[in-house]
Amino acid sequence: MKNRDCLVLALCKSLALGPVRLLPVRLLTVRWLTVCLLLVVDFGQGCLDAQEAVNSASIVSGITAQIDQRIALGYSKASIVPAENCTDEQFIRRLYLDIAGRIPTLGERESFLLDHSGSKRLEWIDRLLASEDYVENFVDTFDALLMGRATRGKIGERKSHWRPYLEDVFRSNRPWDQVAREILLARPQSPEQSGAVWFLYERNDNAQAIAEAVAPAFFGIRIDCAQCHDHMIATEIHQEHYWGLVAFFNRSKNTKTSTGPRLSESAIGGFSDFANIYGSSYPNLLTFYESKTIDEPRPEKDAKQEDSEDLYVPAVDPADPRVPKFSRREKFVEEILNGHPRFAKAFVNRIWAMLMGRGIVHPYDQMDSVHPPSDAELLDGLAREFVDSGHNIRGLVRGILASRPYQLGSLRPEGAEDPSRFAWALERPLTAEQLGRSLQIALFQKADEDHACIGDLRDRMPEVLPETVVTDVGDALYLTNNPRVQQMILEASRQDALVGRLASREELRDAIDEMFLAILGRSAEESETQAVLDFVQPRLANRPVAERVSVWQSAVWAVLTSAEFRFNH
Repeated sequence: MKNRDCLVLALCKSLALGPVRLLPVRLLTVRWLTVCLLLVVDFGQGCLDAQEAVNSASIVSGITAQIDQRIALGYSKASIVPAENCTDEQFIRRLYLDIAGRIPTLGERESFLLDHSGSKRLEWIDRLLASEDYVENFVDTFDALLMGRATRGKIGERKSHWRPYLEDVFRSNRPWDQVAREILLARPQSPEQSGAVWFLYERNDNAQAIAEAVAPAFFGIRIDCAQCHDHMIATEIHQEHYWGLVAFFNRSKNTKTSTGPRLSESAIGGFSDFANIYGSSYPNLLTFYESKTIDEPRPEKDAKQEDSEDLYVPAVDPADPRVPKFSRREKFVEEILNGHPRFAKAFVNRIWAMLMGRGIVHPYDQMDSVHPPSDAELLDGLAREFVDSGHNIRGLVRGILASRPYQLGSLRPEGAEDPSRFAWALERPLTAEQLGRSLQIALFQKADEDHACIGDLRDRMPEVLPETVVTDVGDALYLTNNPRVQQMILEASRQDALVGRLASREELRDAIDEMFLAILGRSAEESETQAVLDFVQPRLANRPVAERVSVWQSAVWAVLTSAEFRFNH
């Protein structure tokens, strides 16, 4: 057992850790199989050692045409020949991971490959965008991006409040500008909007935490470094922007009502000064980056403000908190958020990063002077299309998926070095949720959103859209030794699951091919087939099905722990 761990530790860096850069992904899979199948695992003892249709085609064609034209122009300027288009089997795996948040089942894969329609890729994009899998996957992703990873205790609270709201957003294809207004104003007008307050509510009256979350989530910039002084590198981000954004939210307070969590807002207070590192102090005016300053009368220093009913109007729902006549949150939404030059660009850039492996501005949440866009005209054009479409989320996603750059192969072409040219499909590590669901699909051909393995993976692999792709030894060893994954492979030994089906097959090559199709979405190459045959053949000879199971458990374990499975490519 100890020797096997040492071997994995020594070899996983080159074979199973990071995205495939120097070698084709299949070659790495062959090498990883060779190693794993030398490390015989005794599974028999019970443990391992180690709806609504998308919007009009005109929206999509405009987005897709801009992408194809601008990216092709970049190839021409850089004298790059892009990768060939990906195959159908590569496309359907990539599409399912990006939209459904999991690999396709064997039946789904076969249905796509047998579809001979000339427009089948676009048709399957539409099919998945209309599915509940799309809703769950995008809710998982935006929950992590907007709120950060939750502790296990907070996950339950989000399921009661925040997640149902996000589900309605993506299921109903709500316009992104409306969603942002509802989240930041936090005054729900209907029961369906009630969960929108959770973005502010979970931050528990901490106006600085709110400001530091609002800036990247809705404007694509980070202002944390401007708390004590103007940003030292992105000098256009000033300290007044940080404290101005804080001021918009520093009168808000969490309030429990009979209709659920709400945010009350005071009509007075919240006036203070901020000091820079040189000792100079300035008033925290209502302002923000690339925005005007909102006028608000300030009381004289040390003057006591009096709160009174005539400073408020009743809420629409009598159970909700009263609303100040001068509402800082409302001023922020109406005069800062509305029409802000970064708002649409930030969302477009985030969706692009989700689907393409990196943003047009990279990192996607640092859209400042230090991180210029790789193609400013493309970003501007897509943002205009997004606004003109009514901030149509599905239309934007569909347009990117239909583009040629999205559908390129992942093998980097000779002479192409700069990933910001998008001349090949960039490998991306699966999120915890994608990996957990895909493990279940590979083994059982169905997935439970609440399976315990997903919680374990969130703890181990919390990042979503990491700035750099670095998979450490611990991630590789997690899959090889984690008891939860081991138990799943054991449970897959029943007749209707993967290991059980493989053990019942008499023709070994057919079994190997099914294993590769179920896990990696492709047939095994001859070198891979031979590597598995060399392992299973002598161990299966003249053995009943019951004893064949443990041999196939080890083979399945070897393929499941490969880098090819853990990455979208």
